[in-house]
Amino acid sequence: MSYRTIEVRKSTPHIGAEIHGIDLSEPLTDEQFRDVHAALMDNLVIFFRDQKLGLERHKEFGARFGKLHFHPAAPRVFPEHPEVFVIKADESSTYVAGEDWHSDVSCDAEPPMGSILYLTEVPPNGGGDTLFANMYLAYDRLSDRIRTLLDGMTAIHDGEPLYRGRYGNDDAGKVYPRAEHPVVRTHPVTRRKSLYVNRFFTTRLVGLSKIESDGLLQMLFRHIETPEFQVRFRWQPGSIAFWDNRCAQHRALWDYYPNRRYGHRVTVAGDKPF
Repeated sequence: MSYRTIEVRKSTPHIGAEIHGIDLSEPLTDEQFRDVHAALMDNLVIFFRDQKLGLERHKEFGARFGKLHFHPAAPRVFPEHPEVFVIKADESSTYVAGEDWHSDVSCDAEPPMGSILYLTEVPPNGGGDTLFANMYLAYDRLSDRIRTLLDGMTAIHDGEPLYRGRYGNDDAGKVYPRAEHPVVRTHPVTRRKSLYVNRFFTTRLVGLSKIESDGLLQMLFRHIETPEFQVRFRWQPGSIAFWDNRCAQHRALWDYYPNRRYGHRVTVAGDKPF
């Protein structure tokens, strides 16, 4: 489509685009908002370079697209900014956030619509790229028989196995979210179908035996990793990635240990998948 206030340069034919001609440190006009939203719907993940975004402005930008989401497990590094999720790794890290394919917090009853990550520090010798994958295409490329099998099926998404003890919080007695969602969801804006299972949170397919569920899920997880579905984003200081969790998955690469990578993320609340 055509855009009036921004320049959109596609990263691949199927997913991803860099957005130019906009300064996110300033509030969006209504026309800019419409263009940025349309670019996200068209490309599933959009990237911005050379931005300067404080915590308040980061939250304001996210809130332009909907109510902000509160992560159910991440520590509150900034008590006055509970919506902000700090993303960091350094020489003392034992894991990184998002190190396998997933859609953010899909274990929530109403999973997030989108996530906006801003990095201020990246490894000096490269590394720390993020991969994004198109779940519309993942669904479309399944065989007719598998699509027929999956349509109408539901799956359990459980936060407990991932979140328990992960962030070093005292989470004794805490109950992490668990939800049942369709395996194939329809996007509320584009009306397109996408595959909605992921390695982080999807634990079983409802109505199947364990061996059937495990086998089918492993096939779908491997299918999601198909390179043709993906775009790879190379971060620079001041870069932003804004992705649609309803139709895209992502994975953060940890190939830069012991170097440091730092930024913060806000997440836009979503609705119940259908």
